[in-house]
Amino acid sequence: MPTELKTASVLAFERKLDPSDALFLAGQWSQRSASATWKSVTIREKSVRGTISNRLKAKDQDAAKLDAAIESPNLQTVDVATLPADADTLAVRFTLRVLGGTGAPSACNEASYRTKLLATVDAYRQAQGFGELARRYAANLANGRFLWRNRVGAEQIEVHVAKLEDGQEARSWRFDALAHKLPDLSAPAVETAAVAELGDVIAAGLAGNAHALLKVTAYVRVGAGQEVFPSQELILDKGPSKKSRTLYQVDGVAAIHSQKIGNALRTIDTWYPGAAENGPIAVEPYGSVTTQGRAWRQPKERQDFYSLLDGWVLKDKVPELPQQHFVIATLIRGGVFGEAG
Repeated sequence: MPTELKTASVLAFERKLDPSDALFLAGQWSQRSASATWKSVTIREKSVRGTISNRLKAKDQDAAKLDAAIESPNLQTVDVATLPADADTLAVRFTLRVLGGTGAPSACNEASYRTKLLATVDAYRQAQGFGELARRYAANLANGRFLWRNRVGAEQIEVHVAKLEDGQEARSWRFDALAHKLPDLSAPAVETAAVAELGDVIAAGLAGNAHALLKVTAYVRVGAGQEVFPSQELILDKGPSKKSRTLYQVDGVAAIHSQKIGNALRTIDTWYPGAAENGPIAVEPYGSVTTQGRAWRQPKERQDFYSLLDGWVLKDKVPELPQQHFVIATLIRGGVFGEAG
């Protein structure tokens, strides 16, 4: 009798979209073609005097206690990043590698499970290809979602994407990011063909048919001297430091974490319950959105990654096409997905 197929206890996948950190530069909008000479955006400290504004407990709402608390200033030292007074445009620059081998685990201790998993992913690739997923990744490059808060309130945003070969730009595309609507991953008519072309490059990279290395530069016109927003560091042990906000920098240059860039690029999940009202979310096994304090893909509804993957691989219960896209996108995301001991 053949042994029953079971999930590997050791199962891991490497990410297939591999962005670098995104560095911040500053210059003039009219000089975008000469951005190679732009100055780096640096981070400096600022000390500010705040007031008591947090929600008070019932016992502290007495007028005398509140007046006494307000007399004690809320002193803070924070990191800030701003454009120079003679620069009105922020340039955010990073590279993105697209790797092949989607669905091939980097670690798997069950040979029979690995064989079945590879066959399942190959069947998806033969039937669907990576076109739909790649188009959505391309849309998030074109719409500047990776800019996060820097996208808000900008007058103009132009995204330049170039495919690099032998260190040179072999092909390039330009997008008007503000013409794209973030809740909608479809491109405006004037840029549909360009997004499709960029998607084809990403799809070829995911399929392992071609080397895909992209250079991405977004120009954000926000105004001279305006504040810009790198990633904020999570410091668990501050030691003697009393700084209340620490911003991320690379060799003194303000930057966004590569993890945050990756989260923006994989914000393509519109296949979960509630997507029509909530819009796309980042691909996560349980549809977790920390800013909303909610997991949109509940195991009890059998819409989470593990339920869908186990049904597909172990029980030959092929999910509906949208959920197939979600499962493959999660494998592209990468992670450790072994059976819990």
